Amino acid sequence: MNSESAEKAQIERIDQADALTGHRFRYYDFAMAATCVIFVCSNIIGAGKVAEIGGFAFGAGVLFFPLSYVLGDVLTEVYGYARARRVIWAGFVAAAFAAGMAAFITWMPPAPGWNVDLGGVDRQTAFEANFGQAPRIVFASITAFWVGELANAYVMARMKVWSSGKHLWQRTIGSTVVGQGLDSLIFYPLAFLGVWSVELIITVLFTNYALKVLWEAMLTPVTYKVVGALKKAEGVDVYDAETDFTPFSVKS
Repeated sequence: MNSESAEKAQIERIDQADALTGHRFRYYDFAMAATCVIFVCSNIIGAGKVAEIGGFAFGAGVLFFPLSYVLGDVLTEVYGYARARRVIWAGFVAAAFAAGMAAFITWMPPAPGWNVDLGGVDRQTAFEANFGQAPRIVFASITAFWVGELANAYVMARMKVWSSGKHLWQRTIGSTVVGQGLDSLIFYPLAFLGVWSVELIITVLFTNYALKVLWEAMLTPVTYKVVGALKKAEGVDVYDAETDFTPFSVKS
């Protein structure tokens, strides 16, 4: 038996997620934490700014947010749809808490000694400029994230069963085309209609969508390596042949 066959023999194919109840995963919690961190930071820090390089305008968050979709692909491929769905809900709740916290802290009256002039603008006004838009942005984003990520995981899981686990690149890119498409169509109008011009919304929507899909394609070699390493480390490869695909559950 060659080394590749030996590695495959050490990875158990699981066709029903319930069969993994009680199985101790080594890296699942880390993947969940990373997804939540990337999602919250992308919304709070990157979503509200439009950058321009060489006359090409794009949302700054696009440089980091697609990593959550890459992790979503990895989670679905290695751990199955149910555990990926659990991570999506965790990211949803984390972002909702961040939005609520930003709104509450922005609303609180500032102490006079803190609210000093910063050169034409007081500190409270500057704080509001940075975080005052966060609740609307995060509401739009968590809605788009929830729909887009669940669609991404669903397509990924279904394609894996249909293809018998072959051609991972087709699943990662195909699921991203669907998931990121829904994400972009929901997020940009909901977050920025009435704040940005319609022309800018349409421009950023389509350019960011194209960049996200391109990002996914470029990161395919990395995805292959991470998926292979995790399957080997966890000793399982989950196929969602008998999975309940309801989005309204956190059961794994």
